Amino acid sequence: MASFSSIGVGLGGSVDVNGLIKASVDIARLPITRANGLQTQAQMTQAKISTFGQIKSLVSALSDAAGKLTSVTGWNAVAATSSKPDAVTASAVGGTVATSFNVEVQSLAKAQNTTSAAMLPVGGAVGQGTLRLETGKWSDASTFSAGAGLALEIEVGPNDTLADIAGKINGAKGGVTATILSDASGERLLLRGKSTGEEAGFRVSVSDSDGEDADSLGLSRLVAGATTSLAANAKATVNGIGVTSATNTFANTVAGVTFSALQETTAPIEITVAKDSTAAKKTIDDFVKAYNAVNRALNDITSYDKDTQTAGLLQGDSTAVALQSTLRKALQSVATGTGAGALKTLSDVGIVSASGSDPLRPTGDLAVDTAKLDKALADPDAVKAFFRGADGGSVSDGVAGKIKAVTDGLLGVDGFFVSKDKLLKNALDRNAKDVERVEDRAASLEKSLSARYTALDVRMSTLNALNAYIAQQVTTWNSSSSK
Repeated sequence: MASFSSIGVGLGGSVDVNGLIKASVDIARLPITRANGLQTQAQMTQAKISTFGQIKSLVSALSDAAGKLTSVTGWNAVAATSSKPDAVTASAVGGTVATSFNVEVQSLAKAQNTTSAAMLPVGGAVGQGTLRLETGKWSDASTFSAGAGLALEIEVGPNDTLADIAGKINGAKGGVTATILSDASGERLLLRGKSTGEEAGFRVSVSDSDGEDADSLGLSRLVAGATTSLAANAKATVNGIGVTSATNTFANTVAGVTFSALQETTAPIEITVAKDSTAAKKTIDDFVKAYNAVNRALNDITSYDKDTQTAGLLQGDSTAVALQSTLRKALQSVATGTGAGALKTLSDVGIVSASGSDPLRPTGDLAVDTAKLDKALADPDAVKAFFRGADGGSVSDGVAGKIKAVTDGLLGVDGFFVSKDKLLKNALDRNAKDVERVEDRAASLEKSLSARYTALDVRMSTLNALNAYIAQQVTTWNSSSSK
């Protein structure tokens, strides 16, 4: 805005021209700045975009929760239990047939351990040469079959100690680990296989620089007099039939079941596989929580608090009310097809309307009637068919399938949320253009008023100068006439 504060001859000296121009410009900008003007409307529209985005996220979570109720995985959950879990534990994959069997553990899986004879002096050099480690299988204490992997060769220098050799073995990152045992007899090299099972054995040999690989001098001391505990598979019986495993875990020895041996047993341990309703209950509970989250959010933004006289952001918004109505109607879906038996509505499986604090003003939330749900789950196949339709039938026959179809429609590319977002963003664009037009008019008015007041100020300055000149001449004339 042009400033007239420096003009002291014309208007600037006696009139607040800047204030007059600003007042006129402020009036021109009223469509933007007044209460419920364009600025406020833009803020409200932006808030609505954000709010509908949050509601969309909640509806997406509800869709996912309904989707899990249509998934066969949760309904095929089983639990495997052991009569003595401190000795044998068990698990089973979903869909495994209910069964039971006995397990006895004769021995646990072991890794090979090889311990050298004691060496003196402690910390002294062992002897120069090459230490060779091969992995494979021992058929017995004297028969070794090398595996497919390459042998590990460790070069031992003339000054290397047992600690140096152990460090080189570990640094090579082969199938064997090394450590040092010190006792009253001296130092011993302890070698242990990294894996258990008969196929994870190893053989130690040396090429001693003194040419003698089997004596008790130099590097050959690592093998001469060494003791070995061979690697072994775990051994067990299932209903009296022998089974083995390279580890203490027996996977799919019994189809779909994995059991792990923790200790040897002296009596049969019973493993039982049965239907597990825990997963189904959690999925149902998650669905109820997801719906309540959407419902409460919609209640908050569409409500009016008469005590505080405040309205929710979308109070009176017909689309928000319609959205809530659509979701509530989806909950009234009825299972069709076969397999669900007498189960037809959510109430039949224990998903009921929650009792709010004011019985005259229900919130629309859901709750789980545990006793009713447990009674329904006495026939888990019927509950499964109720939510996802009968096996071999259509998921759309199930109530969860119907609800998911509704939420997927709301979330689709042509659905409610995409359309609403597009509508609000278009309104925001129109608002921005309206603001731009008002600002342009205000700027044009400011420029015009500034030009006019500048011209007026110049004219007034000229008149003031002429007035002063005339006054001076009159004074001179008067002076002359009085003489």
